[in-house]
This record gives sequence, structure tokens and C-alpha cells, in this order.
Amino acid sequence: MAAREIVPDVFAVGAIDWDRRLFDELIPLPDGTTYNSYLVRGSEKTALIDTVDPTKTAELTENLDRLGVGSIDYIVSNHAEQDHSGSIPAMLERFGGSKVVTNQKCRDFLVDLLHIPQDRFIVIGDGDTLSLGDKTLEFIIASWVHWPETMLTYLREDRILFSCDLFGSHYATSSLYVPDEGAVYESAKRYYAEIMMPFRASIKAHLEKLASREIDVIAPSHGPVYNRPAFIVDAYRDWTGDAVRNMVVLPFVSMHGSTQAMVDHFVDALMHRGIPVQPFNLTKTDIGDLAKALVDAATVVIGSPTVIFGPHPRVIYAAYLANLLRPKTRYATVIGSYGWGGKTVDTLKDMLSRLRVEFLEGVYVRGHPKEEDFAALDRLADEIKKKHEEAGIVPS
Repeated sequence: MAAREIVPDVFAVGAIDWDRRLFDELIPLPDGTTYNSYLVRGSEKTALIDTVDPTKTAELTENLDRLGVGSIDYIVSNHAEQDHSGSIPAMLERFGGSKVVTNQKCRDFLVDLLHIPQDRFIVIGDGDTLSLGDKTLEFIIASWVHWPETMLTYLREDRILFSCDLFGSHYATSSLYVPDEGAVYESAKRYYAEIMMPFRASIKAHLEKLASREIDVIAPSHGPVYNRPAFIVDAYRDWTGDAVRNMVVLPFVSMHGSTQAMVDHFVDALMHRGIPVQPFNLTKTDIGDLAKALVDAATVVIGSPTVIFGPHPRVIYAAYLANLLRPKTRYATVIGSYGWGGKTVDTLKDMLSRLRVEFLEGVYVRGHPKEEDFAALDRLADEIKKKHEEAGIVPS
């Protein structure tokens, strides 16, 4: 990624990873990603804000060379995770007089993860500032967005917020700024769902802190820069708020067709009652799409056969994921079938213990569903509609 100027003396100098398709050996990246690093030249000092994944150090170095950067005084580390910090050792070696500016917790992480000598750090606190001459960096501690040491950096004179992972998107693009708000919205929502959603309460509080600042540009560590900050800030306020959508998310697996027959009937029953539904066949689903659907759905219904004495392993993974991500879902239940017995329903309830949901009575049947089982699914659809209406999620 070529170095690009955001405003005079502020440059994006990071790298595009067009081909990366898995992050943390866990998160699918259908659109690749970027590792954003920013150079801020003041009248007296120069700062590099975050670096890039170590696989892209050469590209960061090349961008700095193209800008004729002979010295860097400060390397600001907003977050210790290696996709942001991994090139700090190379930058410290290249610019021998530079210091890493970060908070105490982040310093400790960087010492452990990258073995950076402690004498190369300047430790700052919440609200501290660093003068570059005619430009001033202000540091905002943003714990649990999404690590405990995360912070944001605000360039006062140019009203730019370097937001690290907050407001990011795994979206590879040659455009400096958001090229397509619709596409970036979906990518940013997916990013929020997979990474940020467990920390919804913390993020909500940090959004309130940011509301008092004038922000003209948001420059995250992944994805394009926002020159219309309200676009992504409003989206985050929606995602972190308490409102849910009239939506049922239905992750499922069917081994011999019985659970599939129940899912097909149940999807139709919900549609006839005016309740949108998103089924996800877990043998085919991109798990990131499921996570994104969980962001604001009112109800989760898990469909599973019984394997020996418990849920299908792919259902276990989906339930574990939902429990880990802690979406603001209001209601949950289980449908499916079994052969000779087991504790599938109880196991899944236990696995969703971190969700603050009301469990509705599910429909779990022996063998292939019969007419009375389909009728029970209809009653469950009626119950979900009633619950949504009572909660004001749909008009009564």
C-alpha cells in the first residue's frame, strides 16, 4: 500500500493484505484485511502510530523511505497484539533514538510478547499529551476494546482519532477512505461481531467519552479511513445499544433429515407470522456470517440432532461461540431430534449460561417429526411472536 496523505503532515503508511483468509487461526477474512500505520510529522518531532503485522514490515519500511523519513522520535503503540505491534522491534532497530509510547499495561505486554527492552519505553496515562511541536497527541485509555491495555490516540489540531481496533473492518481496499459505505458497513459489523461484541458494555462507555471530542476523521488499524465519522459511530451506537431486531437466528445441523424437516417447517412458520429468520447450516456456514447475525437478533433457536448422548459437535462449537460473544439476544430455545435418548437440550442450555436470555420451551422429538411435532413447532413460532410483541420488538 503506497503512503497516502490524510491531511498535511499526516500519512497512512501501512500495508494491504489482499490474500489473508484467516485471522488468529480462527476468524475468516473473505475480504482480506489491512494493517494500518500512521506517520505524524510535527514541527519538532515525528511519531509513528502503530506498526504492521511482521509479515508486512518491508512494506512499512518502503513507505517510510518513500516519504524520506530519516528519524522517528516516538512509536505510539495503541495495542500490543502483533498485527499492530509486530514491526516495532524492526522500527526500533532502524530508528535507534526512538521510544515506544504506550500505557503501563501495554508496555508489560510488549515486553513479554516482543522482548522490547524497558528503557525504550515512555509510559503515559489516560489524558496525557505528547507535543510534536505544532501537533499534539492526546492518549485515551480504552480498556477492554478489546484487550485490557488498548488505548486510542487523538491528534488535537487535525481532529483525527487513531482508534486502533475500535471501528475497524477486515476489508482490503486500495482506497484510503471508505469507498462503499454499504460494503464497509457489513464488513465492520462482522468485525464488531467477531471481536468486539463480548465487550459491548465497555465500548458503549467509551463511545460516551468520545462524544465530547470534535472528530473529523477516524483512522482505524484495519480497513479504510472514515472521513465521515458519524457513519461508523452511529453504527456502533446501534450495535452496542440494547435494542434488538425482530429476527430469529437459527444455526443447525441435520444428520439424517429429521432436524432438517423441523427447521424447514419452522422457518416457514416464522415467515407466515411476519418474523424474519436466518437459518445457518453449520456444515456450510461461514461462522463470521453467523456471528454478524447474532449482533442484534431478538431470538436464537438452535437445531441439533443428538450424537451419542449430546449435541452435534458443530452445534457445540456454535453454542460456545454464542456464549463467548454474548450477544444482546432476548430469547433462546432448542429444536431437534434424537434416537434413544441423551441430554442435548440440557447441555445446550448450560453452554449458553453467559447469555441473559429467557429460555422458551423447545421441541425435541424422537425420530422423524410427526404431525403433532410440526404442530408443536407452530406453537413455538406463536410463542416467539408473542414474546416479540410483548417486548415491543414488533407491533402488536
